[in-house]
Amino acid sequence: MLPKFFAGLLFFSLNALAATPAELLASYTAQSGQAANAAKGETFFKASHGQEWQCTSCHGQSPKGGGRHASTDKAIEPLAPAANTKRFTDSAKVEKWFRRNCKDVLARECTAAEKADVLAWLITLR
Repeated sequence: MLPKFFAGLLFFSLNALAATPAELLASYTAQSGQAANAAKGETFFKASHGQEWQCTSCHGQSPKGGGRHASTDKAIEPLAPAANTKRFTDSAKVEKWFRRNCKDVLARECTAAEKADVLAWLITLR
């Protein structure tokens, strides 16, 4: 019980300090206890997970371009950090949007490993 508490405390501490995509990736990787896998992240992003929507429903096939919300048609700025330098620089916003979007796509929150994989892939996009 105590080790899980300290692992959670470390995760939240690292997230509070995160100011770059690489720092967030390191935080998710530490929490998951396994290396991030960019190929798995790409597959996850492009796959259907049994719900009405998938990541590409709003973000498009290429996260380097903008998208549109599937329900509201609101414009969504590019998700890839190389195309939008503001992405993945505010840990509170990142957590908020992962929580909302994962619930839409998976009907549950994403695991730290899933977040790490997706972010690892997004970081590779140029």
